[in-house]
Amino acid sequence: MLATKTRLTLTRYDVGTDGTVTIDRSSTFTLMLNPAEFTHESSISYNTKKTLGQIGSDTKFSAVNPDKIRFSVVFDGTGAVAPATPQGTVPDVKDQISDLRAVVYDYVGEEHEPSHVRLLWGALIFFGRLESMSVQYTLFKPSGDPLRARVEMGFVGSMSKSEEQLTANRSSPDLSHRVLVKEGDTLPLLCNAIYGDPSYYPEVARRNGLVEFRRLRAGDWLDFPPLD
Repeated sequence: MLATKTRLTLTRYDVGTDGTVTIDRSSTFTLMLNPAEFTHESSISYNTKKTLGQIGSDTKFSAVNPDKIRFSVVFDGTGAVAPATPQGTVPDVKDQISDLRAVVYDYVGEEHEPSHVRLLWGALIFFGRLESMSVQYTLFKPSGDPLRARVEMGFVGSMSKSEEQLTANRSSPDLSHRVLVKEGDTLPLLCNAIYGDPSYYPEVARRNGLVEFRRLRAGDWLDFPPLD
């Protein structure tokens, strides 16, 4: 049995004042061609400031920097790639890039800042914001309109203060947790990882309003309350 091909999808999401993440499924973009590769960078900053006459310095932890994702993708309007539209028409390259910018680049009017974006592709689930985007046009129609373009994008991880506190929390069952669901996760397994006991799943299901706890959706966030 052949596996279904998935395409990298970029979707806007909103962050509430309490750090709650809400996926905006009305503002999403699915790539026609997946990237051939991507780079996921993690880094840590240290304070290595030296004083006058100091021979060596103790490397002191400063902060964990936001993760970064970088990749490049090709946009094709020649018809060589199977169209992703329901009508089977070949999408215009300029329109494709415009639709992409509307999701990842354009300002959110009410917030007066670029949107938050979720990247979802197979095992990759990344929440962040666009840091850079460059477009190189490589093929043109006789009229000068582009037929093919290569787009390079870089995203920096974004985390609200509430999410940061929960991530930095040392997995104490006496504190609240918010967990990002990944493919293959089940509620009993997550409860076992957080509480050391899978039997707490009914309480967590009620807390999150889950009717069917056996089928969790990758990319959703679940609240795990402190133990009584």
